[in-house]
Amino acid sequence: MDSIPILTLKRLPRYLEELYRFKKAGLKMVSATKIAIFTDVHMTQVRKDLSYTGVVGIPKVGHKIDELIQAIEQCLNWNDISSCFLVGVGHLGRALMGYQELSKKGLRIIAAFDNKAELSGMYFQGIPVYSMDKLANLLSRLHVHIGILTVPAEAAQSVADIMVAKGVIAIWNFTPVKLTLPEEIIIENIDMSSSLAVLSRRVAERLHVNKGK
Repeated sequence: MDSIPILTLKRLPRYLEELYRFKKAGLKMVSATKIAIFTDVHMTQVRKDLSYTGVVGIPKVGHKIDELIQAIEQCLNWNDISSCFLVGVGHLGRALMGYQELSKKGLRIIAAFDNKAELSGMYFQGIPVYSMDKLANLLSRLHVHIGILTVPAEAAQSVADIMVAKGVIAIWNFTPVKLTLPEEIIIENIDMSSSLAVLSRRVAERLHVNKGK
């Protein structure tokens, strides 16, 4: 399987959302130019990104929308549901457990884990919660390869180490911790603190400009 650039992978879902809308509106064909307009991505970049799907458009006509949707979903592996474990059943963890869009995008949380004894045996959104002492055993038995980390920062590295030791090859990290793991492990960091910092600063700048007018 050929490697696709990270920035392309991050743009493909934007194209897909527009394609869903075009299809819902009854369109059968779409041009790269139209996708570019609706996603605010340069047309040349759209064409380059779509080339990774292997779908060839019809000159001066465009792409078949159904075919392009299927190709992008396949590129993103969204048509192949991957099971994962979530560790950390706090507010964020529960929000992810209830986020129905995950399963539509190829990811299914089949179990969650937490060190709070009162949560063990409970279900959230139909997902069972187990105590942390069962994590290693269930990872080995069920051969789960994806882990989601929504634990407190101080627990992130130790939980990640257990995951990797028991066969996890990819971690979706929602903690602010920079994990130290073997280089072959796939880590996708969601740093909400950095994102919030940018948002807060931009708001302050905008208010300062408006105040000066």
